[in-house]
Order: sequence, then C-alpha cells, then structure tokens
Amino acid sequence: MDKYLIPGDADWRGIGVIPDSGLVLKKEFAMFDAQDRLGVTIGAGREHPGCICGEVIKGKCTPVDCPMFAKGCHPDHPIGPCMVSAEGTCAAYFKYSR
Repeated sequence: MDKYLIPGDADWRGIGVIPDSGLVLKKEFAMFDAQDRLGVTIGAGREHPGCICGEVIKGKCTPVDCPMFAKGCHPDHPIGPCMVSAEGTCAAYFKYSR
C-alpha cells in the first residue's frame, strides 16, 4: 500500500472532513484515478435533518437520544451511517438494548 498511497483528507459521514484520515493515490499513479479519468464528481453528502448520528459517533450522545431511533430509523430503513451496518452504534443498540 505504501507504494501507491499516501494519507489524504477524507470526508466521513456524520463527522465531516478529517485531515489525513484517508488514503489517496500518489502523484505518479494519478493516471489510475478513476474519479479524475472518468470525470466523476462526488458531491457533498446530505445528512437527514432529524439524524444526530454525527453526535453519536463523536460520543456526545447515545442512539436513544436521537428522535428517529427505532422510529423512522431502524436496520431495515437506516437513515444515518450509525444504522447502516451491523457494526454501527445505532444498529447495535437496536439489536441488543431493546
């Protein structure tokens, strides 16, 4: 990996951009960057206005503090990144704390 990649800024759902928390291709391999080669534009993510997943991820509150938890947001209909995968904080709370 060190041959091809270097640390770069990454945008994390619910948190925002964290400097050097992701990986990007080194300049000498830029010709293999599909985003540039294919002209793909990745827009800014949109968070659901009622979702407080960013605060859950940062440890500022728990999933049950979210007004959407187990109501509009559940594993079969995830709204925020915390409910998307089984490892997500809200998904784990949903499965084990009910």
